[in-house]
Formats: sequence, structure tokens, C-alpha cells
Amino acid sequence: MGICDGRVVIVTGAGRGLGRAHALAFAAEGAKVVVNDLGVGLDGRPGPDSPAAQVVDEIRAAGGEAVAHGGDIATGEGAASLVETAIDEFGRLDTLVNNAGFLRDRMLVNLDEDDWDAVMRVHVKGHFLPLKHAAAHWRAASKAGREVTARVINTTSGAGLLGSVGQGNYAAAKAGIVGLTLVAAAEMGRYGVQVNAIAPAARTRMTEEVFGGLEGAPEDVSPLVVWLGSAASAGVTGRVFEAEGGRITVMEGWQPGPTANRDGRWTPAEAGDTTLKLLADSRDPRPVYGAS
Repeated sequence: MGICDGRVVIVTGAGRGLGRAHALAFAAEGAKVVVNDLGVGLDGRPGPDSPAAQVVDEIRAAGGEAVAHGGDIATGEGAASLVETAIDEFGRLDTLVNNAGFLRDRMLVNLDEDDWDAVMRVHVKGHFLPLKHAAAHWRAASKAGREVTARVINTTSGAGLLGSVGQGNYAAAKAGIVGLTLVAAAEMGRYGVQVNAIAPAARTRMTEEVFGGLEGAPEDVSPLVVWLGSAASAGVTGRVFEAEGGRITVMEGWQPGPTANRDGRWTPAEAGDTTLKLLADSRDPRPVYGAS
């Protein structure tokens, strides 16, 4: 009996890297897996063939159950068919892992509008639409009186938490995913849905050129994802976790720091003097990735 025995899990972007590792890890713990992947390159442009079927073959060869899905989950039709595939093939849906993404790195002054839109589309819209359709399914099930023990794991990044030089589009998208996670956790809890996010640090084809010093493997991140996707994580929702190698960190996010209050309105000079005093008493922010 695995920790996810009998659960039905969707993993997007599961043909390679982190997604592939997650899919295999869920299957090893007894889950039935929908392996979604478009088979695109690092820049999101189509490749010669989709690797999703190869991951499905790996899972089946190990005695597990899996099915491939090649739809574009950043479209309403593709996201709807993703959820429908899980229900049609396995009769239910328990866990959604939003992982799909790619990079188009440029310094801001060189960042084309198309590259901004493409990264926002796959990361933010590619999280929102599968989450929307899965959440609608779970809400309907809950309102029909069925017990729901659903889990969503979104994928943010250190770039979204701290910023990353040369990755303005990616950092903004990943920060947006944190906001989406918090809202979804608050809205969907009443229906039995828990929503969390991970900020993985692992050496994959997407990170090796930007963060060449990363030593952790994708497989090091997957155990936390599998646990969050299981019923064993009951009560854990609206949180962000960083995972790298053997390290797991609970990220605490924005918390109020030094504060000043006064009756009436500040003058600009007073506001400035007060702000400088508050900054002197505050903790320095962690540096942006790639900053000198």
C-alpha cells in the first residue's frame, strides 16, 4: 500500500524533468497518473514528438497505471479535456500538480512582448485553467454530498519569491502563481480542496543554463510533492515550500515589519524621514538571484 494508493493524479508538463519525476513518484506510491505534456522545447515551441507516452510506458512497465494527455492546458478546451481524461479513464480525480512551464530569458530592455506573453500564458494561465476545471469538478462533487479529499500542488520558483536578473517575465509569472495559490486555498477549502505551492530547486534542462550550480535532482523534490498530493497532508493548505536536495523549507512570505502610525496625514518629508527610520530597523531583503 503506497501513500497515494487508489488516488488519481494529474501532472502537467510531465514528460521531462520535475514533472516526469513527480509522475513516476506518484505511480510508485500507488496513484493512477494522467501524464500531460505537449513535447515542446525549452522556449515553448513544438518539438518533434511528445515524451508523455514514454513516461506512461515507464509507469506501466513498473506495474502502474497511467494515460497520456497531449492537450494544451493553457487553453480552456485543453484544460477541460485534461480533467475529463482523468475522470473518463479512471473514474475520479484526486490531485492536480501544475508543473508545465518554459523559459524565454532576456534582460528587461531586450524582452519582447511576445516573450512576455508566452511565459505568462504557460505559467499563469497554464496553472489557472486546469485549477479552474478541477475545482469546478470538486465543488460539484462536494455539493452532491460526496466526500472530497482533493489536493493541488502549484509550482512557483525562487525567482518568483526573490526575483531573478534576466527573468522578469518568469519571475512575475511565478510570483503570480503564489497569489493564485493563496486565493484558491481560501476559496476551495470549504469543498475539501487543499492548495499549496512548491518552489523547487533542481538541476533540469530548464535550469542548467541559468542556475548551473544546482546539484539537486528532480527526484529529490518529488517526495514532498507526493506527500502534499496525498490524504496524509490533511490540514496543510495555503503554504509555500522550498525544496532542494534533502532540504525542505517552509517559506513564510510577506509579514508586517516595523510600522509607524500618526493621526492625520504625513507630509512627503515626514513620510520620507519616518520610512528611513523604519528601514533602519528592518531586516535586509534576501538578494535577487543573479544580482552582483
